[in-house]
Amino acid sequence: MKISIIGTGYVGLVSGTCFSDTGVNVTCIDINEKKIADLKKGIIPIYEPGLDRMVLANIEKERLHFSTSIKDSLDQTEVVFIAVGTPPDEDGSADLSYVLEAAREIGRHMTKYLVIVTKSTVPIGTAQKVKAAVRDEIEKRGINLSFDVASNPEFLKEGNAIEDFLKPDRIVIGVETEQAEKIMSRLYKPFVLNGHPILFMDIPSAEMTKYTANAMLATKISFMNDIANLCEIVGADVTSVRKGIGSDSRIGHKFLYAGCGYGGSCFPKDVKAIIKTAQLHNYKLRILEAVEDVNDDQKLVLTKKITSHFHDLRGKTFAIWGLAFKPQTDDMREAPSISIINSLIEAGAKIKAYDPIAMEEAERLFGNKIEYGKDQYDVLIDADALVLVTEWPEFRLPNFKVLEKLLINKVIFDGRNIYEQDEMLENGFTYYSIGRKQAKLK
Repeated sequence: MKISIIGTGYVGLVSGTCFSDTGVNVTCIDINEKKIADLKKGIIPIYEPGLDRMVLANIEKERLHFSTSIKDSLDQTEVVFIAVGTPPDEDGSADLSYVLEAAREIGRHMTKYLVIVTKSTVPIGTAQKVKAAVRDEIEKRGINLSFDVASNPEFLKEGNAIEDFLKPDRIVIGVETEQAEKIMSRLYKPFVLNGHPILFMDIPSAEMTKYTANAMLATKISFMNDIANLCEIVGADVTSVRKGIGSDSRIGHKFLYAGCGYGGSCFPKDVKAIIKTAQLHNYKLRILEAVEDVNDDQKLVLTKKITSHFHDLRGKTFAIWGLAFKPQTDDMREAPSISIINSLIEAGAKIKAYDPIAMEEAERLFGNKIEYGKDQYDVLIDADALVLVTEWPEFRLPNFKVLEKLLINKVIFDGRNIYEQDEMLENGFTYYSIGRKQAKLK
């Protein structure tokens, strides 16, 4: 089976590589000539554990190909995925210009029946716009070609995307015809041998499922952060509360960890997009608007704690551990670290930052406004306090004797609650966390 994937960003590259690993012949297409030239050499543009090795292995087996030409890739293709970016416009709606241009390119060059699949996260109704764009281009050519559109949203977690793709909880596919369903069933058969289902449904429901899933997860995060803030006020411990409610099978444990807010390429963008979709239909998603507001405030909760402790931040230096929006990625889109660093700089503080993977991205974002450490201990030298923002594994068991020696003040602001309060007190640190009573040195 041969497929094409337009777009070699996170979704397109992971999807194409994983499909090729099951024996499918895949061509990944992108207009960026340098990116395609690099990919042909096995140089990948994103960080995802294990992806580089899988890309090289499937290039060598001649199952994974890269091209800048949609036209040259469509002749033998049965399914073509559109996996280009859908960045948010200023009003929060998804920008579909790249999706629709890809659809027009397909219409200009297709020569036989195709299943055209939207893999990008797109608003409800996008598949119909894709269908219209393809049909318009076919009609301009004066020919009669049949095709189907389908919606196949991705549910990949950055840092665990390969495992998610190869062993999915479920595969959601929106189709309009039996022919499209049969082709998509054949394509995905290797991925459901673990017993998890392919859920076929109508296209609008498939498009809605993606946004709803991310909105629900974002809701759990903001809900728990809101509760965490109340816990601090009333003297409760959010860690205990989380365990208490997470043991309820109707609620579960996942996404109930209090912290300094969510970020990344999916949750912020998708929450904004579904809110905008509702507004376009004269409906107000009140819960999700609150979810967004809580998250915006939560990104500054550490800054408020820092200001409360030091009062005047002018001339103070803070060591930041973690810049990516979560571990196992270099993605800093909408990362809490950006809000925290900017707010501290605005208050007159200096920043020394370290992240195991995201340093290059941080330099692109901040330039010379902050200093960059060569490792996690380097940034502690002459810093007034440590601010932990991203819970990378290597930060979980630091050498507290080294911290004590390097920091000017034995103060830690933990934005992910990865340290135990008793241990902090035993080591003589003033310790601030999220949703727990302030630990006092005796």
